[in-house]
Amino acid sequence: MFKGCHFDRSVILLCVRWYLAYGLSLRNLEEMMAERGIEVDHATIHRWTVHYAPLLLEQFNRRKRAVSRKWHVDETYVKVRGRWMYLYRATDSDGDTIEFWFSERRNLTAAKRFLRMALKRHGRPERIVIDGSQTNYEAILSCDTENRLREPSNCPLKPIRVRQSAYLNNLIEQDHRAVKRRIRPMLGFKSVKSARAILGGIEMIHMLRKGQTKYVCTQHSSLAEQFERLAA
Repeated sequence: MFKGCHFDRSVILLCVRWYLAYGLSLRNLEEMMAERGIEVDHATIHRWTVHYAPLLLEQFNRRKRAVSRKWHVDETYVKVRGRWMYLYRATDSDGDTIEFWFSERRNLTAAKRFLRMALKRHGRPERIVIDGSQTNYEAILSCDTENRLREPSNCPLKPIRVRQSAYLNNLIEQDHRAVKRRIRPMLGFKSVKSARAILGGIEMIHMLRKGQTKYVCTQHSSLAEQFERLAA
């Protein structure tokens, strides 16, 4: 992962982790590294984050714990180049993150793509709670039908129960805050590519803090230790 890099892997990992985990700007990190005798430009730190965050997320997904079969689905707003875009997210009844998907549009196609990805990776839930969104409701019914039609006829599946309740969906609304809190100091993203990579890294850090990796079940590990294990 770090072959051919000019800087030591420990410096790269430290900058990427600090940028994804805490409310620091790229120039803050440039100054902090300079205080430690390391001259690195803020643009270089940004390139590291965009490059390594998806790779680390891929490693995380291989070690992710299973989630429960009761889901909460919602989307939140993210600004990219002055335009609002959307981050689809799903959590289970325990508050663990199930899946997320960054989309330039908020429509039936985007909702179905997100749900297909979640169903493929995590299997079928018993119940999905959403707010009053008719688009999300139609997407769930459509994806559920597709999923059941793929099963052999001698193994019928129960339809996914859908419950529309803004009150019951407060669980995921509160979970949005951890992601939004980190995005706010960034003052918006400059491109869709960097937004997708950095949002994936922020979600990964959020899941690490929740202890969603398999090895956290057997021992207590700090965020730094978990992050290092992903890159090992």
